[in-house]
Amino acid sequence: MARTGTDVTYTGSLVRSLRTIILLAVSALLAAACSGSEAGKSVAVAAVTTLPPVTVPPTTTTTSTTTTTTAPPTGPPSLLNGLPTAEDADLARRVIAVKVDNHPEARPQSGIQDAEAVIELLVEGGISRFIALFHEADTTYIGPIRSGRPTDPTLLRSLGATFQTSGGQSWVLSLINRSGVNLLGEQLPNTFRIPRGGRAFERTLYGDTTAMRTAADSRGYANDPPPGPWFSFGEPSAATGTAVEVALTWSSDWPDVRWEFDGEQYLRFNGDTPHEWVDEEDAGAQIAIDTLLVLTAELYTASPGGGDGTAVPALDTTGSGDAYLFYAGSVVEGTWERESIEDFFTLTTSDGGEMVLPPGRLWVSVFPAGRAISWE
Repeated sequence: MARTGTDVTYTGSLVRSLRTIILLAVSALLAAACSGSEAGKSVAVAAVTTLPPVTVPPTTTTTSTTTTTTAPPTGPPSLLNGLPTAEDADLARRVIAVKVDNHPEARPQSGIQDAEAVIELLVEGGISRFIALFHEADTTYIGPIRSGRPTDPTLLRSLGATFQTSGGQSWVLSLINRSGVNLLGEQLPNTFRIPRGGRAFERTLYGDTTAMRTAADSRGYANDPPPGPWFSFGEPSAATGTAVEVALTWSSDWPDVRWEFDGEQYLRFNGDTPHEWVDEEDAGAQIAIDTLLVLTAELYTASPGGGDGTAVPALDTTGSGDAYLFYAGSVVEGTWERESIEDFFTLTTSDGGEMVLPPGRLWVSVFPAGRAISWE
C-alpha cells in the first residue's frame, strides 16, 4: 500500500549462474588429460563428453544450503512488558502512545503488532479503541489513528508518554493537556493519509513513531523514559484456575471479544471472527499476545462542564478494582489500586501477595465494572 506522495521501489531477487562452475570443471578435466597417459586422456575425454546437460533454474527459484539463526535479545528487560531488549536498544527515551481505531470498518489495524504493549478501553457506541505503546520499539506504519478521550491521560501520565491522536473535542484535548500528557496532532511527517479499500476519511490516518519522536523533540517535549517498570514482571504469580478461553462483553451491541489459548499464545477473535492486523505491504496475521491483564473500572459520563462539546463515556482509573491476569492458559485473580494518575497500578493477588506478570507481549483491557468476564 503506497503512502500519499511517496514512491515505493521494489528490488527483485538475483539468480546465480552455473556456467562459471561448469567451465571450471571442464578446464580441470582437460588439464588432467594433458598431463597424464593416453589411457588417462581417454578417460578424461570420456568424462567431459558424458557431462549431463545443465539446466539453469527459473528466476523464481533460489537454492541455499546456509542456515542462519538470530540470537535472542539479551539486553535489559522492557519497562512495558518485561521481555529482554536488544543490547543496543535506546531505553533512555520517551514512550510514544498512539490512539488506534477499533470500529469494525477500521479493521484490520496496522502497527499494533509492533507495540510492546496495548491498552484497550471503551468509547461511545459500545466499541473499544486501542492505545499502542512504544518505548524500545518503533513502527513506520500504524493506524488508523483516532481522537483522544478523557480516560487516556489517566493511563499515560504515569508513563510520561507523548500521545499521538487525530485530534478530539476541544474540551477533551484541554483536559489531556491539563493532565500533564504531551499531545501530537495530525501533521506531516508523523502522520499521513492512506486511502484503504474505500474506508471513510476519518479512518485513513496513519503514522510513523520515529517521525513522532522527531516531532516531539521539535516541540521541546521531555524525552524521559518511564520511572520504572509499568507492572511487576518476573516469575508469574501462581494460577488460581484454568483459562484457555476468555470472553469479554464490552457491549451487548457487538460480539464478545474472545481470546483463545493455542498452547503458546492467546489469539483474538471478535465473536467467531479472527481479529487480524495488516502491514504496509498487506501481509498480516491474527492478533496474538502472551499475557492479558483485565482491570475493571467504574464507568461514568464525562462532559464539557457547560461548554461546547458532547459528553462521552469514561472510566475511573484511580481508587481500586478487580484484576484478572491471564497467561499460559491460566488465570490469577486479584485487585488493583492507586491513589493518583501519576502512580503505577499496584496489583495484589486474592491471597494478599504481589501479582507478578510473566514477561511477554502484553494487552491491558481497562474494562467496565459489572460487565461480563468469563473464562474456562
